[in-house]
Amino acid sequence: MAPIDPHSFTDSSHPLATRLSLSLYFDFSSSTIRGSAFLTLPAPHSGPISLDTRSLSIASVIDPHTNSPLPFSLSSSVDPIKGQSLTVSLSKHSHFLVAFTTSPYSSALQWLSPPQTFNKSSPFVYTQCQAIHARSVFPCQDTPAARIIYSARLNVPRQLSVVMAARHVERRPPAAGEAAAACEDALWCVEGRIVEEFVMEQPVPPYLFAFAVGEIGHREVGPRTRVYAESVPAVLDAAAREFVGTEDMIRVGERLFGPYEWERFDLLVLPPSFPYGGMENPRMVFLTPTVIKGDASGAQVVAHELAHSWTGNLITNKTNEHLWLNEGFTTYAERRIVEAVQGKDRAALNIGIGWRGLVEGMERFKDNMEFTKLKNNQERVDPDNVYSEVPYEKGFQFLWRIERQIGRPAFDEFLKKYIATFKFQSIDTDMFLNFLKENVPGIENEVDLKLWTEGTGIPSDAMEPVSTIYKNIVSIANELKLGRMPREDEVAEWQGQEWELYLENLPRSIEASQLLALDARYRLAESKDYEVKVAFLQLAISSGCRDYYGEVEKTLKGVGRMRYLRPLYSVLVQGNAKEEEKVLAKRLFSEACDFYHPIAQGVVESILSKHL
Repeated sequence: MAPIDPHSFTDSSHPLATRLSLSLYFDFSSSTIRGSAFLTLPAPHSGPISLDTRSLSIASVIDPHTNSPLPFSLSSSVDPIKGQSLTVSLSKHSHFLVAFTTSPYSSALQWLSPPQTFNKSSPFVYTQCQAIHARSVFPCQDTPAARIIYSARLNVPRQLSVVMAARHVERRPPAAGEAAAACEDALWCVEGRIVEEFVMEQPVPPYLFAFAVGEIGHREVGPRTRVYAESVPAVLDAAAREFVGTEDMIRVGERLFGPYEWERFDLLVLPPSFPYGGMENPRMVFLTPTVIKGDASGAQVVAHELAHSWTGNLITNKTNEHLWLNEGFTTYAERRIVEAVQGKDRAALNIGIGWRGLVEGMERFKDNMEFTKLKNNQERVDPDNVYSEVPYEKGFQFLWRIERQIGRPAFDEFLKKYIATFKFQSIDTDMFLNFLKENVPGIENEVDLKLWTEGTGIPSDAMEPVSTIYKNIVSIANELKLGRMPREDEVAEWQGQEWELYLENLPRSIEASQLLALDARYRLAESKDYEVKVAFLQLAISSGCRDYYGEVEKTLKGVGRMRYLRPLYSVLVQGNAKEEEKVLAKRLFSEACDFYHPIAQGVVESILSKHL
């Protein structure tokens, strides 16, 4: 007996559930969900079976055929990373039903009151289950090694609507008997409620479970794509304009990687507190509003989430210790899509920004190089605390190195075969390497596979992009050291990515006077592109330029995306940070904390506790 995942109580000797049926009653007044989970095993099982839970109250476990209780226990101690183990004793059972209630402090759920939403009139709730937070919504084997088909009935106030990463079946009045122990029929069928029903017919890992409930509208942007958001016309219209080219990207993805297996590719723009740029939930990608930039460049985030439809959702890393199999492959696939749709220069800029992110990731983990490996050890490690650019960018560099070695046509054929072979499976690094060596004979003699996957740091055969525009921007950035600011004719065609690359390549020791002059000419601190704004504000904090502390405060109180929170809070408290900046960081977090998603709260708390 042994865990199959360092982040799960799931035991290797226990069967993995294959189906799940959920009944969920949403109580906005208490920020809780009363629920029941009907789990199906592949065959009758006798003995214990362990499920992951976090902050769940377990009311009962029932044999659904006899309606009699089954023995269960919840571990008395709470593991700070994994939560609590729910152990159920079975006797030739292939089905069992768990009744539970979520906590108002569920790590996956963010409950927003009306003032926290765009429209200010209705409450809103949404999930973020990656990496190991599905267990705080319902009891499950919360490991990407498990894949499950599910159905769900969500009972919500009638004035609200539901979207889910699953196929919508119907919206209808509640019916007696369908609560399935989630709550009493009298509550389930109370006046003013509606049930929305969904089904996911393809097996997915638990971290891809997702829903949002609120006052939600939509716009059509393609034959397979709607953009959803809160019912605010300005938000919906801006999102529709930003993502109008989505169908072109889907077709490129199909040409490169094979059939799109998920039928729909819908997009949900969430409130500003959403902690990620995007989340690749199948059929319903979740997005931060910060990707709506007004110039269609936000489509690159959509390209990344689309690429996950093949690498991540179809083929999944077996545990978070192999996250590069999701994110490295997806970063490579994203850049191939961007290159086909937007051109080689745009893809090269993307690679160049990624290279800077990789270098910064290595610097971040210089005292713990384990997390600069593609295949790493995360025993007793919270995956949210070691989330970084490394699996994305080092993983991309590894695949790009293989492509350069064998040539793009051969690598394209390999990718298609890889996806077709392992689709709807969860794999690890060794399985990938064995498949690579079988299908590209002798590759281990040309590329040091062990060094790339198990070695620390950046291998010597990694490569910055070769691009005239990339070299030109880096050169212009280097000239600021000599006091030369970019001329207006040099930057006339620059979009957000060009400015981001420029700022990322400026020295951290830039003088405050130079920053003030740069901003006076180009208004970077006020950019609507948060990639540009945050890159500039990092430099401002590093240089001790207090003129921008008001903009730092506005940013940290206005967005909850961890891509921006992590660097801004870090630069406020790390290294040579002055006491004034540390006090500012503590004050801003205390004032903005309730606005952040629980995952983001935990990440910022970890940064502050380490340095304060």
